[in-house]
Amino acid sequence: MRRREFVRFLGGAAVAWPFAADAQKPAGKVFRVGFVSPSIADSVPERFVAFRAGLRDLGYQEGQNLIIEYRWAEGHYEQLPAFFAEMVRLNVDVIVTHGTPGALAAKQATTKIPIVLAVVGDAVASGLVSSLAKPGGNVTGLTYFNPELAAKRLELIKELIPAVTDVGVLSNPENPFNETITPVMRLTAQTHKLTLHQFGVRSPAELEETFAAMIAKRIGALVVLDDAILLANASALAKLALQQHLPSSGWPDFAVVGGLMAYGVNFPDMFQRAAMFVDKILKGANPADLPVQRATKFELVINLKTARSLGLKVSDNMLSIADKVIE
Repeated sequence: MRRREFVRFLGGAAVAWPFAADAQKPAGKVFRVGFVSPSIADSVPERFVAFRAGLRDLGYQEGQNLIIEYRWAEGHYEQLPAFFAEMVRLNVDVIVTHGTPGALAAKQATTKIPIVLAVVGDAVASGLVSSLAKPGGNVTGLTYFNPELAAKRLELIKELIPAVTDVGVLSNPENPFNETITPVMRLTAQTHKLTLHQFGVRSPAELEETFAAMIAKRIGALVVLDDAILLANASALAKLALQQHLPSSGWPDFAVVGGLMAYGVNFPDMFQRAAMFVDKILKGANPADLPVQRATKFELVINLKTARSLGLKVSDNMLSIADKVIE
């Protein structure tokens, strides 16, 4: 998807964003930023709105002192190398991306153009940076520890449904970061005497067949892992889980659209913070010297409407610690 389509999709949202008149930018300089996403453009609009808002707050105005080249892989990870190669040919000042597939493809495409990770699971374990404090190379940005989040979702499911013994784990087999998540989840499962069942989805066309396989396995609950394909189809996932009377847990947006519960990072916050990295680099900072920042905002979301539909009672204790309860 090209920039004109993305701007049309966001509509007039930019009109309300403030402009920082005192931002120090070289007179007459127009910066070019390449934004390459593994996702579908309209799947999580608030994240990209937050990124653009962060840039506006720092004094950047698209079409005046900033041009953003948007590319969307629409969940087709095989297209990412071509998009990043295009950014290299365009000689953009900074490349921005998110997710492990996008980050790895960006790093393979260039060692010279600075790369800002709006959000990625464990940047060190993925080999994207040498360390959080001293990333080295041309990559920096924001990270979070997905294995621990996935394990927490498993724990919360067990707390809500103490009798559950078999839990399905839904992921995209094409996402290499799954290899770091599975061992942590298995340890958590052993602690809580749970049996995990792995299920994979590479495209929306596989969803119904996969859910049928879950029911055939008689799993009692489902944990959904973060991935561009799954995020883009959160509503369909939540609907299928409810239709199959299957309690489910995922990232915060997942519970908002109908999943039972969610635990995860506040992604819009991380995308907005990514704008600060872009700003520092455009002002001359070396990405090798910019420490990678961790997620600082986490959310527990419980959908009481879905719980009632599933015939589940949520304890007062769990409701009291939830950041958001959907009635």
